[in-house]
Amino acid sequence: MGNVKAAVFASGTGSNFQALLESESLAADIVLLVCDRPGAMVIEKAKAYGIPVFVADRKMFADKAAFELDILRQLQLHKVEWIFLAGYMRLIGNTLLNAFPSRIVNIHPSLLPAFPGKDAIAQALQAGVKVTGVTVHYIDAGMDTGPIIAQEAVSVETGDSLSELTERIHQVEHRLYPKTINHLLVQH
Repeated sequence: MGNVKAAVFASGTGSNFQALLESESLAADIVLLVCDRPGAMVIEKAKAYGIPVFVADRKMFADKAAFELDILRQLQLHKVEWIFLAGYMRLIGNTLLNAFPSRIVNIHPSLLPAFPGKDAIAQALQAGVKVTGVTVHYIDAGMDTGPIIAQEAVSVETGDSLSELTERIHQVEHRLYPKTINHLLVQH
């Protein structure tokens, strides 16, 4: 039995995308990168690894359904079975949710339900919390509201800069995400 075929959706630099690619025991073959931002750094990372890239610019579509239908066609073309979000900065709509029920997973840099949405690490620093962390969760129609699969705490040290805390969170993300994905895929 071969690995399942997965797509990664990303919008930015692609550090979690790269961590998944470099995971020696990932139980999925990443067969497609979907990016919503032409020129994002993650695109070059995918090309360096020989991963096909599909760039879908939302501004080129009349509505979200048409945008997601175009993505869905690419997912079907590559026989994608699971979607892993890695810094994808868009809410997933019904077109993709219905096509991949309980097979879209996200990683978020906080202990949800605390600090959902953008800039979660900065939100945690601004709030003065002593502990933040990383959450892996299923995607639903809300913003970071899907069922939680795994979490790991990260201490916020006195005097932490945004870059220091971000680096510690990335270290946890890069270890926790592949491990959690493998656990999920074994269960299915």
